[in-house]
Amino acid sequence: MNFLIQLLALLIVIVAIGVLVVVPWPVLAALVLVFAAWMGLTRSGRQAWSVTRVGLATIPQRLGASSVVVVGIAGVVGVLVALLAMGEGFRQTLQQTGDAETVIVLRGGATAELSSGVSREDAVLIEQQAGILKDADGKPIASPELVVVANIPKKGTGTDANVEIRGVGRQAFALRPNVKIVEGRAFEPGLRELIVGKGALAQFVGLAPGSTLNLANQQWTVTGVFESGDAHESEVWGDVETVSTTYRRNGYQSVSVRLTSADAIDAFKAGLASDPRLKVDAKTTSDYYSAQSESLTKAIRVIGIVIGVIMAIGAVFGALNTMYAAVATRAREIATLRAIGFRGASVIVSILLETMLLALAGGVLGAAIAWLIFNNYTVSTLGANFSQVVFSFKVSPALVWNGLKWALAIGFVGGLYPALRAARLPVTTALRES
Repeated sequence: MNFLIQLLALLIVIVAIGVLVVVPWPVLAALVLVFAAWMGLTRSGRQAWSVTRVGLATIPQRLGASSVVVVGIAGVVGVLVALLAMGEGFRQTLQQTGDAETVIVLRGGATAELSSGVSREDAVLIEQQAGILKDADGKPIASPELVVVANIPKKGTGTDANVEIRGVGRQAFALRPNVKIVEGRAFEPGLRELIVGKGALAQFVGLAPGSTLNLANQQWTVTGVFESGDAHESEVWGDVETVSTTYRRNGYQSVSVRLTSADAIDAFKAGLASDPRLKVDAKTTSDYYSAQSESLTKAIRVIGIVIGVIMAIGAVFGALNTMYAAVATRAREIATLRAIGFRGASVIVSILLETMLLALAGGVLGAAIAWLIFNNYTVSTLGANFSQVVFSFKVSPALVWNGLKWALAIGFVGGLYPALRAARLPVTTALRES
């Protein structure tokens, strides 16, 4: 009999965790409404609420033990939300880079610019394809680009980190109209001048306008700062031909073009495929940068969930100990209630509800701490081109909601077994133990 009860409890735990963690919020809200209606309209529900009120009223008398539940679950939710916010910020930064009307062309089979190569002859052929938008002078809005990596010290730590130096063509600003000079001026083509992204300026030493950088044993002058609201803010830009000469490169690594419309992508790809001289792949910049974020975002999410599960196990044991102690302390009270007609289901629900309310308080506390400390906190990490990508943590409402669901799941597991024990304990035994 005890085995069957334990098996039933385990099944309830599995189902409850699935419901709390997996189901969308409208379904969970509907379940909460049904539960509230049961408590308000049925005799068992009203009994459960009466017992719950008594339990909540005794929390100040056992504040230390109750704080174990709240603080433990706050730690779980805070760490989980913070780690997932890191992945979400990185993902959003890269997904905001590019759009459906700009296309990046790489060497066939290349997955990133650093592993790609496009000859000057191929760049000319690419710029002649149909579907590319022309400027007022009838020139295609296309930018052959070259990416190199330079070591620049990070602010705060002083350690060197890889910073992406992007050589861009003359049409780079027409290609990316979101890029705006916010301080100083743009670089002059043919000169060793650079402009730096706002994110790179905040993270690395020596990038302020007027500063000089030693790149490939040559002195470059920083002339301005730009912002774009995407991953390009992590980069330093210069004239592609000057960068190519400095680093002794014969070609480019990519060619980015602006299309007449998003619908022109098929015609543009067809033109590239029909030219036997070209062995290249093309994709929209939104697709390209979204793909760059997938692996790191998945890794961060897996790490966050693994750490969250480990911490959650500890929080569950803390909740179990707390609620077992609470049940033992209130054994006579619970036995008296059952003796005067309160059902075992009412006792189970009341203890579960008390534990989940404590868990919810811990979840709200943990999410609030994560939001206050980490939301919009700027960091940098290594991206697909082996260079630093500057991004901000994003504590979104969806992440907070997921954290709260984790908190409720922990509270349910931590309160179920003490609740079952309280409901199964014989009244006479409970009265004698008290």
